[in-house]
Amino acid sequence: MADQFEVPKPLVELFEQIEENIALTQLGSSKWYMITLAALVGSNDPDLCADLYTHLLTKPEFSSPEQRQGLVRRLREGLFKTISVVGVCKPMSAILAINAREREEDKDRSITREGWQCDDDSLKRGQEWLAKIYTRDTDSTLDLFKDHRDFAWVSERITYGLYLCDRQVLDDFDTEMVVLCSIMIQNLGRNTHWHLRGTRRLGVSFEDTQKVWDSVQLVAGYLGVKLNRIPTVAAVEKDI
Repeated sequence: MADQFEVPKPLVELFEQIEENIALTQLGSSKWYMITLAALVGSNDPDLCADLYTHLLTKPEFSSPEQRQGLVRRLREGLFKTISVVGVCKPMSAILAINAREREEDKDRSITREGWQCDDDSLKRGQEWLAKIYTRDTDSTLDLFKDHRDFAWVSERITYGLYLCDRQVLDDFDTEMVVLCSIMIQNLGRNTHWHLRGTRRLGVSFEDTQKVWDSVQLVAGYLGVKLNRIPTVAAVEKDI
C-alpha cells in the first residue's frame, strides 16, 4: 500500500539531507532514519513517520518482504521506546499511520514485551543502562527526585527497565539516538543536556554528535518548531 502514497518533494529533500549528514559520521548507515523517526514522533506532526516509512521503501535494501519486516521492527521499537520520552499518543498515532501503508506481506506481528515483569531482574537491567548514560552523575540525578520519589522509581523500573534497556531489536547507539532526538525536538534544555552528554559518554565523537544535533535542527526547521532552549554540543563538552 505504501506505493499508493507520494512523499512531498520538500520532505524527500529533508530525508536526503539528513541521510547525507549522517553518512559523514561513524554511526552507521541505519542511524539516519532512526534519528529522523525520533525527531518526527516527538514533533508537532508525528504522522510524518509514515512518509519516512514510504520513503525508505524506495531503498534497494528494503526491496523484499523480509527486509521490510525487519525495517518495521526497527521503526516500531524506536517508536515504542519514545513512549517513555514523549508519552503514548504520538507514537501510537505514528505506528497507526505506518500500519495504514504496510502491505500484507510486509507486516511483522512479533511482540517484544509480552511476559515482561517489573521485578529485580528488570530493575537491574534498567539500572545498568541508566548508569551507562549517566555514569558518575547517576546517583546525583536520581537524587533530584528525593522529594518526589515516584519519578526516580519510574525512571529506573519503567523508563529504563521496560523501555530503554531492551536489546532485542535496537542496540545501545540506536536507543540513545532515539532518546536524544525525541527529547531535543521538544525543546527540553535540561534533558537534552543529559543525553548529549550521554551520547558522548557512550563514545560517539564530538563531530558525529554535532551531525545528529544538526539533523534534528533540520527537522525542526522543516516543521517550524523553535528550539531555543537546547544546549549546543560544545556547551555540554565540559561536562563529559
